[in-house]
Amino acid sequence: MRNVRRSRERGVTLVELVVTIAVLAIIAGALVPIAKFAVKRQKELDLRRSLRTMRQAIDLYKKFCDTGVIQKTGVDSECYPPDLDTLVDGVEKTGALGQKVKFLRRIPIDPMTNTKDWGLRSYQDEPDSNSWGHENVYDVYTTSEGKALDGKTHYKDW
Repeated sequence: MRNVRRSRERGVTLVELVVTIAVLAIIAGALVPIAKFAVKRQKELDLRRSLRTMRQAIDLYKKFCDTGVIQKTGVDSECYPPDLDTLVDGVEKTGALGQKVKFLRRIPIDPMTNTKDWGLRSYQDEPDSNSWGHENVYDVYTTSEGKALDGKTHYKDW
């Protein structure tokens, strides 16, 4: 009788093992959508931060150009930068040889497309235009066609 009891006490039954695996599968199944939601939310936060950073740099460029700290680059520029690279490379200060004002350290990566290819709008373009007129950079947006977590807005409209 003792040998029978010892063998039953040592291991787990097949039923216990199946129940444990089923519970773990249910828990894992519930966590996957939560993890996907968290990743998408983080990408949205990164997108908002990147857009804000670039738009602030464009606004600062415009302010410096309007006040004469830097020179206007073209006739149709309206004191906006000619491209995003100008914000990174910098522009010489008026009256200060060799001194540059830089507005961005680098062009941020679009978290939705994982590229540095942002949609651009010129001051002369229509507000909802999807093509860039190449006169200047008035606004930036993502080229992603995805919808936000709210289910209503598209990322490119942010």
